[in-house]
Amino acid sequence: METASSLASDASTSAKILVRDLTVRYGSTLALDRVSLDIGERRVTALIGPSGCGKSTFLRCLNRMNDHIRGVRIEGRVLIDGVSIHDPTVDPVELRRRVGMVFQKSNPFPKSIFDNVAFGPRVHGVRDRVALCEIVERSLRQAALWDEIKDRLDRSALDLSGGQQQRLCIARALAVEPDVLLMDEPASALDPIATAKIEELIHELKTQYTIVIVTHNMQQAARVSDETAYFYLGRLIEVGPTEQIFTNPGRQETEDYVTGRFG
Repeated sequence: METASSLASDASTSAKILVRDLTVRYGSTLALDRVSLDIGERRVTALIGPSGCGKSTFLRCLNRMNDHIRGVRIEGRVLIDGVSIHDPTVDPVELRRRVGMVFQKSNPFPKSIFDNVAFGPRVHGVRDRVALCEIVERSLRQAALWDEIKDRLDRSALDLSGGQQQRLCIARALAVEPDVLLMDEPASALDPIATAKIEELIHELKTQYTIVIVTHNMQQAARVSDETAYFYLGRLIEVGPTEQIFTNPGRQETEDYVTGRFG
């Protein structure tokens, strides 16, 4: 991997994240093939494509969650704010604080609602109870959950509904003040009402955060994203403004997918 100093020429772009020639192999399996993509700051970028096309692999590359998978080989460049995330000076733990992740299946800890949200700040050294209370309230408000659960913060997070648990996981990610929020099909296991709340939340959060979302739901991608990137067989086929991708794509493969003729 190249160092930050050798990538200075790329830093002039307005993109929050720059990906260049990203190639990922799991053993002999090619998962991503020379993917290059700019991700705009405080924008929502949707990654679409059939199962197994590399969307989630790409997402996990952005905070180095693939690093510890046995047999993985990663080539190419990923820069955030002009700095390579593979630079030797970059601490992966600090990177994952700055680039938070919300998974497909909500995964609250078997702790109280309060302790779920306070977990990250405590790991990063916050011990003062007043400060923790402020962080928990702020994060739950950002996740549009505070008014629903403010009177039962000491209750188990596992008592919440599925939609509430997913918003709690978003609050947990926000509590450590990230710059980027990665979402891997965050609403795929939720009912339509809970899904609508997550989508509304994404609209509100993009005023403060850069968001990258993987979704199989074409309508959801059209509703929530500013840019859409279509992946197929590990390659980035096309990327552009979401309205253009869904109404006037430049590639036939993209049109076939978004219109349902393929995939």
